[in-house]
Amino acid sequence: MPSSVMITGASSGIGWALARELAARGHHLALTARRLDKLEALRAQIEQDHPTVQVAVRALDVTHYDQVGPAMMDFAEALGRLDTVVANAGIGLGEKIGRDPFDNCRRMIETNLLGSVATVDAAVQYLQTQGRGHIVGISSFLAFRGLPRSAVYSATKVALANYLQAVRPHVRRKGIDVTIFYPGFIDTPLNQMLPHRPFVISAEKGARLMADKMARRVKSAIIPAWPWCLAKWLFRLVPDRFIAGM
Repeated sequence: MPSSVMITGASSGIGWALARELAARGHHLALTARRLDKLEALRAQIEQDHPTVQVAVRALDVTHYDQVGPAMMDFAEALGRLDTVVANAGIGLGEKIGRDPFDNCRRMIETNLLGSVATVDAAVQYLQTQGRGHIVGISSFLAFRGLPRSAVYSATKVALANYLQAVRPHVRRKGIDVTIFYPGFIDTPLNQMLPHRPFVISAEKGARLMADKMARRVKSAIIPAWPWCLAKWLFRLVPDRFIAGM
């Protein structure tokens, strides 16, 4: 049975690819991002390829925390209900610690962490009223070990994963499942500034793997599993001198 899925940060990268993948599987979509023109273009593309899929779009900056809940309720009314909320919105500004403006750090924390927490909090409020639902959070493989050029980004992803781990038992008896994804390097604008992206895969492949895991409502998954499940442990053992250039 088709479900209705809300995705934040759907105008590019993982959010864009996941919207396309879920539409191909027949799911109705509620899509948000700051760039409404990108969402409108995505909606037109999906409706052309999949005429039976309903797509609602809305401009939303998740750092406007008080707007997240009302946007979710509007989507639920437009689509009849929401079954799944994907907290995906995030930014990566690249980091030269001690050299770049600290405002870049603040913006990443506000978007990647606080914006995601606001999204999950609103999702819990809504989903518990219908007694079922699914919350998906996009963390990162960098939650397992931070990289010098992504220090604050890594920190936001660790914090988001820990937050979602705490949410899961809180909502367990309310019929709400929680999934945490730890993507490795997926080819998106978010990481294209990095000098090294080992084992990078396309956004389309990453979206297919995530959609498969979402259908099974797994608790957590590294995307893709190979070779990152092994690399997760090895990465922690790599001496700092080899990490310094990444």
